[in-house]
Amino acid sequence: MRIRAVKVFLALLFTLIFGGSILYGSAAMAQTPATSQTDRIAALEKRADENAAAVAAAQTAGDNGWMLVSAALVLMMSGPGLALFYGGLVRKKNILGTMMQTFAMMAVITVLWALLTYSLAFSSGNAFIGGLHNMFLHGVGLAPDPAYAGTIPLQTFMVYQMMFAIITPALITGAFAERMKFSAMLVFMVLWAIIVYSPMAHMVWGKGGLLNATGRMPCLDFAGGTVVHVTSGVSALVTALYLGKRIGYPKIPMPPHSVVLSFVGACMLWVGWFGFNAGSALSAGTLATSAFVATQFGAAAAVIGWSAVEWMRQGKPSALGAISGAVAGLVAITPAAGFVTPMSALWIGLIAGAFCYTMVVKVKSWFGYDDSLDAFGVHGAGGTLGALLTGVFATSAINPIFGAGKPTGLLEGNWRQLFHQAFGIGLAWTISIVGTLIILFLVDKTIGLRVSEEDERIGLDLSQHGEEGYDWAH
Repeated sequence: MRIRAVKVFLALLFTLIFGGSILYGSAAMAQTPATSQTDRIAALEKRADENAAAVAAAQTAGDNGWMLVSAALVLMMSGPGLALFYGGLVRKKNILGTMMQTFAMMAVITVLWALLTYSLAFSSGNAFIGGLHNMFLHGVGLAPDPAYAGTIPLQTFMVYQMMFAIITPALITGAFAERMKFSAMLVFMVLWAIIVYSPMAHMVWGKGGLLNATGRMPCLDFAGGTVVHVTSGVSALVTALYLGKRIGYPKIPMPPHSVVLSFVGACMLWVGWFGFNAGSALSAGTLATSAFVATQFGAAAAVIGWSAVEWMRQGKPSALGAISGAVAGLVAITPAAGFVTPMSALWIGLIAGAFCYTMVVKVKSWFGYDDSLDAFGVHGAGGTLGALLTGVFATSAINPIFGAGKPTGLLEGNWRQLFHQAFGIGLAWTISIVGTLIILFLVDKTIGLRVSEEDERIGLDLSQHGEEGYDWAH
């Protein structure tokens, strides 16, 4: 009986468990409607949209990160890069005065950019100058502007371009080093940023600009050959001629007081130039890589070009010549960085090194002008050469800026581009000469440009700032 009772109990338990499971499953199936094909497609589409949004967010974050780093690199080019480079080239009584000129630009141009010049350069206007829509940074927020860069905030674009606006007038100071009043320099640079730099930046890079790639006379300038180097270099020459020579020049030797400082400054300029050129891709993509490589190759080849010519003519390659060659190569490759192959970059750098050596050593002595730190010989001449060679070597394989399959430079069959480059260079020369002369005249007739003879003999450190770069008494 007991065994039979156990069997009955087990059978009943099995029935309850098995049957309950079946009933529960059936009920669950009855409560869960079959997933339709439409629902599955909708789910897949939602997931695809989410993935695309995640990819876009990652691209934006990557591009924005690279552009902020690039902006910092360009600022490093001004201080300490250019400040040390120029500071070492002057006599020791003028080192602080020279470095202060560059440092002042970091402050003054930043404020001016926020108030006015960003708007003049990049807001909508006409073919020659932007409007006043973005004065006081009105409308410059954290959303991208597809007209300039679709994956970074407009503020990032603004602050990146600001670094260009800072270093460009600072380059001019090399021409009038050791002899211009600090007050006159400040007024001159503010007016120059408004009258010369802003129109050129708008024409080449701004919406509807005359020289923009989409404009009537497209002048290829990837990172500032015409906008930065031609304008600053030509203005430097005009300023040097207007001010006249330093007391005693060229009879009294005026060698650099510290090539070591200049050497360190040149190295910082070289590193910072990657932000200058590769950053001008405005993204962290393959075009940035191409510009990065071209920059390195152009600078290296120019060192060899300058040093080789110097070695042959003077019997020894100097450290000063090597660093000057590097800067010349960096200048020349700037307009071409995002348009040429690595091998073309080597040619541009090699030519630029030899050419700028000739301009600095031979041409300057022939004409006898006192461009104190060779701002014209390196930046004006190098920028002009680089802009022309961009029209020769630019290739659609690197940057199909005029459309896929369309030739870009002379070697690809687009001979018109060389004419466009020459037109852009000529316009940059004209604006720089006329604008600089007007500004110099106005400043000279109001507050005066040049320090007194006594102040020049004392040096800018003491006469303009009341301090010395080197206190030998302590």
